[in-house]
Amino acid sequence: MKYDKSVYRSLTLITQFGINMLVPIFLCTIAGVFIGKRFSVEWIVIPLFAVGALAGFRNVFIMAQKIYSQESPSRGMGTRRMQPMDTAIENAQDGKQPSCEKGFEESSADIMPSQQIERESRYAEKN
Repeated sequence: MKYDKSVYRSLTLITQFGINMLVPIFLCTIAGVFIGKRFSVEWIVIPLFAVGALAGFRNVFIMAQKIYSQESPSRGMGTRRMQPMDTAIENAQDGKQPSCEKGFEESSADIMPSQQIERESRYAEKN
């Protein structure tokens, strides 16, 4: 039988969720048993089990967020970076039409301050 890729992907995700949840619980519980026997503090297993469960929930939550953001990139605001204003002005002055073939240019937030000053000085020289 030939299965759809989504079936295998779903099984993989379920397995990853399980592993991300169980590993912190087991590690914290084992650490609690070891510490409890070593220092005669048997009750430490319970708080460490709770810490492991919280860590597991956190891991699953983060993984679910990453999966959700990969599946629907158009849902959130600001998922696409826009061209900086100076690039758009330069293209308009040269008579070029905006093109998506080259991809999006880096935004001004992604460059170093010295590069931003250099861009502003080039723009001022042109005007």
